[in-house]
Amino acid sequence: MEHLKISNKDITSLGVNDVKILESFSRVANGLLKHGVMDRIEILANLEALIDDPMPYAMKKGGKFKNLAETIINLRKDGHFLKQPRTNFALKTEIADFPVWGLEHIEVGALAQMKTAIKLPIAVAGALMPDAHQGYGLPIGGVLATTANTIIPFAVGVDIACRMCLSVFDLPAVMIDTDTDKLKTILGEHTHFGIGCTSKEHFDSSLFDSRTWGETKMIRSLRDKAYAQLGTSGTGNHFVEWGELSIADGALEGIPAGNYLALLSHSGSRGFGGSIADHYAKIAMSKTKLPAEAKHLAWLDLDMEEGQEYWIAMNLAGEYASANHHEIHNKIARALNIKPLTMIENHHNFAWREQLADDTEVMVHRKGATPAGKGVLGIIPGSMSTPGFVVRGKGDAASINSASHGAGRAMSRSAAFKVLDRAKVAANLIEKRITLTGSDIDEAPMAYKDIHTVMAAQTGLVDVLAKFEPRIVRMADAREKPED
Repeated sequence: MEHLKISNKDITSLGVNDVKILESFSRVANGLLKHGVMDRIEILANLEALIDDPMPYAMKKGGKFKNLAETIINLRKDGHFLKQPRTNFALKTEIADFPVWGLEHIEVGALAQMKTAIKLPIAVAGALMPDAHQGYGLPIGGVLATTANTIIPFAVGVDIACRMCLSVFDLPAVMIDTDTDKLKTILGEHTHFGIGCTSKEHFDSSLFDSRTWGETKMIRSLRDKAYAQLGTSGTGNHFVEWGELSIADGALEGIPAGNYLALLSHSGSRGFGGSIADHYAKIAMSKTKLPAEAKHLAWLDLDMEEGQEYWIAMNLAGEYASANHHEIHNKIARALNIKPLTMIENHHNFAWREQLADDTEVMVHRKGATPAGKGVLGIIPGSMSTPGFVVRGKGDAASINSASHGAGRAMSRSAAFKVLDRAKVAANLIEKRITLTGSDIDEAPMAYKDIHTVMAAQTGLVDVLAKFEPRIVRMADAREKPED
């Protein structure tokens, strides 16, 4: 249909003024549109991202925008078609105060990212958790409240609804030592790790009966992938592990004090969530043009079609991530022939409509941060050889009802490969009696902050109810690219 064409005006608004380049962009864009490869919004978002950084597109073998990207790269080598700063929103000139927990253990880069985020014109309040480290846009461990009708895809995170899930069984923790092989086998048979991995058998796929899977073109296009990946885990710091859960008397309602066998998992919404994040982050950056240091904090307006689409998709990704964990836990519980006493779970990459202490309606983005409203249960893991904790939120207003989502990285993955000693890592796992399948040196315990220091920094945010000691750990194979 003629009115759906991508016009020259659409393309010149991206900064394309040269007639030959304009013709090339128009030919590619309308060709993709005509053949239904992408919709209009997605094409323009990709063109915007390509102009900003053509290299990823040039390196993609068989990519739809490869030739355009190579043209731009060659022009820029000759000093032509240089990138022009274009903004339609300015940052606030003054940096509002925001509280930081565990300041002495937080890298400068994470603080700088939070300072940029709090200067957004839509920012209302912010906080930085003690596990914080530099991320993409908003730092990992960053909490940002924005005006109620705005949402920032990269402040939610690429792995939408990455979450924790804990099942507690009425079985003695000593089983980890007496039935090690059995538990390791069950873990191996009922978990699947890796980019693109799928599961052939489903315990409960009823989520896919939801009409939401037909709400938008983007969701419809990802439904089959999501179905195939139901009950699987990602790479990087994602895991499923057996451990010993120590519960004090009265800490968890209905569960007597003792040491229990428990299953803990960490992963998110898989390829479905990743595709949603990538698609709408590009759209946000094409709609909301910010200064270079803030460009990954571009937002969508919930009063507009794109914002509503992302909101629907993000919430579906939350339901899907929960279903993923339930698949794993239900299959393993069935293999054990026992139902769990309780299951505790929480997101830590998501956005929620909430109210601040003064009743201001806001959108709260928690990127690598655990919801810790008054009485809310959550899980804060350590590393593969250090404890995690079941916590109850205290509802601290300054933290925007949040806490850390883990120990947080003490060094980058590349640094871990350079400085950590494999022999020392292996010795640590033996000392802590850890049976490990998969993973690599970049996930070693030494690559993370001291979880006890992190927990000590947030005693005002959460109460600790139980301690989880990991013992039999499964992660993605070392050859897998980290996607956390």
